[in-house]
Amino acid sequence: MSTAAFTRPPVVELTGVTKEYPGGVAALRGVDLTVERGELLAIVGPSGSGKSTLLHIIGTLDLPTAGSVTIAGHDVAALTDRRLSALRAQHIGFVFQAFHLVPGISAQDNVAEGLLYSGLPRAERRRRAATALERVGLGDRMKHRPHELSGGQKQRVAIARAVVGEPDLLLADEPTGALDSVSGEAVMELIHELNKEGATIAVITHDTEIAARLPRQVRIRDGRVVRDIRTPLGDDHPSCSEGVR
Repeated sequence: MSTAAFTRPPVVELTGVTKEYPGGVAALRGVDLTVERGELLAIVGPSGSGKSTLLHIIGTLDLPTAGSVTIAGHDVAALTDRRLSALRAQHIGFVFQAFHLVPGISAQDNVAEGLLYSGLPRAERRRRAATALERVGLGDRMKHRPHELSGGQKQRVAIARAVVGEPDLLLADEPTGALDSVSGEAVMELIHELNKEGATIAVITHDTEIAARLPRQVRIRDGRVVRDIRTPLGDDHPSCSEGVR
């Protein structure tokens, strides 16, 4: 491995991050979090714990009231709105519970939408979209429109759209929340496969069973990280290391 591989900055660095809303409501209270390249982790907590706010902060969809946020080596506070949008487009992929696919266009064109601001010509965007759909096991569904796909297939299209640009970070917000158990299992297997291929993935969830299957679980409660558990060999291995904050 080259020396450069060791010197690349973490994908996510949060230091002392606080988020307050009008009325003195504190959604985050001094959060410290580092996500290294190639990690697969769950950010888990009940409704109202602050995990959705943390998703918005990490995804640069919102800015903290205090503290520092660095994404792929870029200090978010130092960026203009335009450069922040570019950072988001180039470095972060999003997957949401509700899929957010464009109705009336094919799976291939939905995935190509993920490269809309890349500057690539349309033919190249569609070629890369086809490759991404093959990657998630939907090579035979490229021409299908969202209403012709099952829930699990829609989520696979959404994942393909999120990873087509090879982002530094994939943020998956309750990716199995709208799926039956079989489809949800298939989506989680895909997430594990993408991670094995090198993708850095954070799954935001309230589901402790899903979180327990991932090699790292960052537990949020009342706006704070209360536990950061690492299970390097998987949740079915007897040994694990646990850090409690």
